[in-house]
Amino acid sequence: MGFRGKFFFPILMTLSLFLIIRYNYIVSDDPPLRQDLPGRRSGDDEVVYTVKTRSKKSKRLFHTAVTATDSVYSTWQCRVMYYWYNRFRDEPGSDMGGFTRILHSGRPDGLMDEIPTFVAQPLPSGVDQGYVVLNRPWAFVQWLQQAHIEEDYILMAEPDHIIVKPIPNLARGNLAAAFPFFYIEPKKYESVLRKFFPKENGLISRIDPIGNSPVIVAKKSLMKIAPTWMNVSLAMKNDPQTDKAFGWVLEMYAYAVSSALHGVSNILHKDFMIQPPWDTETKNTYIIHYTYGCDFDMKGNMMIGKIGEWRFDKRSYGSKPPPRNLALPPQGVPESVVTLVKMINEATANIPNWAS
Repeated sequence: MGFRGKFFFPILMTLSLFLIIRYNYIVSDDPPLRQDLPGRRSGDDEVVYTVKTRSKKSKRLFHTAVTATDSVYSTWQCRVMYYWYNRFRDEPGSDMGGFTRILHSGRPDGLMDEIPTFVAQPLPSGVDQGYVVLNRPWAFVQWLQQAHIEEDYILMAEPDHIIVKPIPNLARGNLAAAFPFFYIEPKKYESVLRKFFPKENGLISRIDPIGNSPVIVAKKSLMKIAPTWMNVSLAMKNDPQTDKAFGWVLEMYAYAVSSALHGVSNILHKDFMIQPPWDTETKNTYIIHYTYGCDFDMKGNMMIGKIGEWRFDKRSYGSKPPPRNLALPPQGVPESVVTLVKMINEATANIPNWAS
């Protein structure tokens, strides 16, 4: 039995009053985006948020949206990310429009006056089962419901992204633009994915090897994809076989499946993003994703699986931000790592009230 009937009954039992949109409703051409879930009130007193964008002549602007929490770890990364967004937004070649940090902690924090922020409610307690990333699709659903977004396209990004040059709109019409991840392998996991992408939906190759970020997608497409992405993520998490197979990338597979279910294909841009230290040069890329630790000896040799004599790892700064003026890597370290540290240093030197 496919996704249509097998997983929604357990989800409804698990989530109690948490309303899940029926599958055949989700995959219709024009699914309703409005959903009333716990912590969300509908009615005449509903607030509609307006996201204003400075005027540009281009009609292909995209709005950058970054999901985040109010943790120290997330906060300092968002501040660095937003600094570099501002540096390149109005440069030649940019189609970058407005910016929103989608804060899914459920309450305002100390960055409300520094970074344009939409406050989303988290999932009800226990629903994410300790997998905090499940809040991401639900946060996007709320933002798309309640915000008036002027741009016709959206770039979904993350706090640990650093923009290294102006980003053009890489999407083309109904084709989104995305970074291909080598570890997203739909063919390898076809038997698992068929629970959510039945054979009548087509070849498994219709599922692109992507996550939700970085992706530039038409707003009208994302408004259809987002509720499905939320429901597929929850269904996958509540299926032990799928949860075991996908682990920490489960939500990425859920987005890839949801995009395919709605017929939204992606132009795959391998230079959209690099991930140091494995990717060594920045010259052709738009984004540095510093998800991996960078460990080297003082001769510039990578120390795989060991704490380096010189190191930069974002996880070292979970309880406090990195200090200003981080030590630069030793000679021989890849240019991508050097550029990463220099860009963090420039940001922290210029962001007011940076504390560590």
